[in-house]
Amino acid sequence: MAAEKSAVTRATFDEVILPVYAPAQFVPVRGKGSRIWDQQGKEYIDFSGGIAVTALGHCHPALVEALKTQGETLWHTSNVYTNEPALRLASKLIAATFADRVFFANSGAEANEAAFKLARYYAAKRHSPYKSKIIAFHNAFHGRTLFTVSVGGQPKYSDGFGPKPADIVHVPFNDLAAVKAVIDDHTCAIVVEPIQGEGGVMPATQAFMQGLRELCDKHQALLVLDEVQSGMGRSGKLFACEHYGVVPDILTTAKALGGGFPVSAMLTTDEIASTMSPGVHGTTYGGNPLACAVAEAALDIINTESVLSGVEARREQFVAALTALDAKRAVFSDIRGKGLLIGAALRPEHAGKARDILHAAAAEGVMILNAGTDVLRFAPSLVIEPADIKEGMARFARAVEKALF
Repeated sequence: MAAEKSAVTRATFDEVILPVYAPAQFVPVRGKGSRIWDQQGKEYIDFSGGIAVTALGHCHPALVEALKTQGETLWHTSNVYTNEPALRLASKLIAATFADRVFFANSGAEANEAAFKLARYYAAKRHSPYKSKIIAFHNAFHGRTLFTVSVGGQPKYSDGFGPKPADIVHVPFNDLAAVKAVIDDHTCAIVVEPIQGEGGVMPATQAFMQGLRELCDKHQALLVLDEVQSGMGRSGKLFACEHYGVVPDILTTAKALGGGFPVSAMLTTDEIASTMSPGVHGTTYGGNPLACAVAEAALDIINTESVLSGVEARREQFVAALTALDAKRAVFSDIRGKGLLIGAALRPEHAGKARDILHAAAAEGVMILNAGTDVLRFAPSLVIEPADIKEGMARFARAVEKALF
């Protein structure tokens, strides 16, 4: 009889996983609500939400039930066939948004890849094959495929992978004059996050978003909104663009759409979708019955007045705690974002210390994120209990003390 395998540990990661991540030294094994436990049984309060993914916390009973029910019914068909969960989810997304058509995929990068391809394809079909310029923004993040890292405005993610897709122009975020200087009739799309997540939790201004919509209309370009991180209730609206009163031509969403199950969607109009035909684009797993069943359950809960209105109250509790800590210790230069996507920018004297604070927070039993070297990011469950916020912020304050003072 073969010897029993030893349990996997954090050290196993360094032996078997491609070294593109630097995970924490503890290994989570169980989660419930906004609490997580590691292999040693230590408890953590989760303010990271799996990078804005677990919008209803860990193991929400409605999502667990949807997964179990669908898991005993139908797992996969491919797109040679359709399936009921995908059709129901698409119908509900259309009913809740500007869209007429939905394309399902598995990740934010895939949804954005589809969006960028569609924008160029539509321009080529309706206007000219030379109408291919994409305007995007410095410090943006749109995914890890070669196309999406090229549209994203951070060279650290795109350099070193050979020739990049051409005809992509980057300008400063929230700088409408810079957009006006480069847009022309060869522009097929402007791609923007209403709130830059990886770029420092930086919200767009009202004038900027409205101006982008007007420039797109003037130049027959499409406005593509990347709401992979800001969507699905994260801002206190189902999608952050609702705060601006701006209607996109294409919108992408992922992360919280499945509440932790991998799924993404690209939404668009009948007119834009009509240029596509079978075989032009696709994905094996997109619209998977398991993913769509879980996402439907998540959407049914998130897109309710009780959940969406509760986001702002929870934000106020976080901001009050951060403000109190800053008043005591002069830690932050800015507290920004919308809803429960919160960025706390460190003062210059603490520059570069975001990761140090993140690790100290884990030691104190609270999980947070960074957005670059100088910004701490909070993206907890949209239904996190106020008591968990209070306790988690007390742990966070102790971590800041240990990391900085």
